[in-house]
Amino acid sequence: MSQTQDVPLNDAYYGPSVPPQKPQRKRSRGCCVLSTFLKVIISIIVILGIAALIFWLVVRPTEVKFYVVGAELKEFNLTNGNTLINYDLSMNITVRNPNKRVGLYYDQLDAIASYKGERFGWANMPRFYQGHKNTTNLRADFSGQQLVLLNTFEINQFNQDKNDRYFYIDVKLYSRIRFKIGALKTRRVKPDIECHLRIPLVSNGSFSMFETTRCDVDF
Repeated sequence: MSQTQDVPLNDAYYGPSVPPQKPQRKRSRGCCVLSTFLKVIISIIVILGIAALIFWLVVRPTEVKFYVVGAELKEFNLTNGNTLINYDLSMNITVRNPNKRVGLYYDQLDAIASYKGERFGWANMPRFYQGHKNTTNLRADFSGQQLVLLNTFEINQFNQDKNDRYFYIDVKLYSRIRFKIGALKTRRVKPDIECHLRIPLVSNGSFSMFETTRCDVDF
């Protein structure tokens, strides 16, 4: 009968190799700060967006409307070899604020008239405050003479307009406006206000009707 002897093993391990454990990476403090900062920024943007939406729903601001309701040219002639323009132009302007909760401060309102891109007249209008759902009537008068540079084609168009007794004149309003909402007043804004007009020549006792024209307003 055979006997089996137990062979003592030494301390060495001869089994399959055990892969070493990878050390866990610790998140840097800078990464945590950046993540917190981004969360704060996103929260602020969301809050501002909600506030703007609530403001719009409560106030519901509507664009201010500018109309030229009357205009006439008593004089509009080229002299001095077609280099000087003599003019006498008057305009009646209506400004309509349709808002129920928004008032407007007009800290500056100037009008500049031009023909074929050549500026020839300037008029200043008084400052004023316009309340809720209010209409304000203004008047702008242009009179004098101005050096202009018109090419041959534009001079021919001028003569044709004179024969038709209507001139196509552009008037741009330069303004500085503040909005008043309750006790809050905003900073000044400078909207672009342009009026493209067909104005009758009423010299020599003639008379033609002017068609009310709405101006383009871009805030």
